[in-house]
This record gives sequence, C-alpha cells and structure tokens, in this order.
Amino acid sequence: QVQLVESGGGLVQAGGSLRLSCAASGGTFSSYAVGWFRQAPGKEREFVAAISWAGTIKYYTDSVKGRFTVSRDNAKNTVALQMNSLQPGDTAVYFCAADYDGRYYPKQRAYDYDYWGPGTQVTVSS
Repeated sequence: QVQLVESGGGLVQAGGSLRLSCAASGGTFSSYAVGWFRQAPGKEREFVAAISWAGTIKYYTDSVKGRFTVSRDNAKNTVALQMNSLQPGDTAVYFCAADYDGRYYPKQRAYDYDYWGPGTQVTVSS
C-alpha cells in the first residue's frame, strides 16, 4: 500500500511558477509509475504528466508541453512537477497517483492508477 501526499500548491500570477511535490510512504515507491492529474471545478479529472519508475520515460498533455517538467528522486520517494509560465487555465486541484502495472510505460488514464493523494490547489490569477 502506497500513501501519497502532494504539496507546493498556492496562488500565483499568470506567468509565474510553482513546484509541486508528491511524497510517498509505504510500499516500494520506486517500482511505480507516477502520474499527475488535475481537476478544475465542474470538469473531469484530466491527465497532466507521467513518469516511469526509473524516470526515463515521461509523457505530457499537449497543453503543458514546454512549460511543465516531471522528475523523480527514488532515494527520497518523491516526484516533482515543475510548472512554469502558468496560465489561468492551469487553475485546478492537482493530484499525484501511482500505478504499478504501468511502471515501464506510464498510463494516461486516471482509472489505471491505484493510489492517489488528496490533492493540492493551484490557482493562477490573470
């Protein structure tokens, strides 16, 4: 059983940056792919980025390519999402999730992920 907790959210002006962190406990975190998802009010949860267990394969949704970077430190059981050039459309609750089956090739669908954090709010003002 893996427990996940996100941190680093907050309020930022458009064009600014935030760095989200996903801290894991329990289980063998380094054996899991980790995905980042977000959910805005009234909208479905959507894929943002994912990273394989070794950090060698990374996927991003088109709207964040070139602005967001996902990375991991398995020695510290953490995964980070560096978000630059933030826009009001990035406002959402951001979740990290862990998936064992997709550890080599991360999945992009929320229902493929087994463990979820409670989320952290990111608000980008115009």
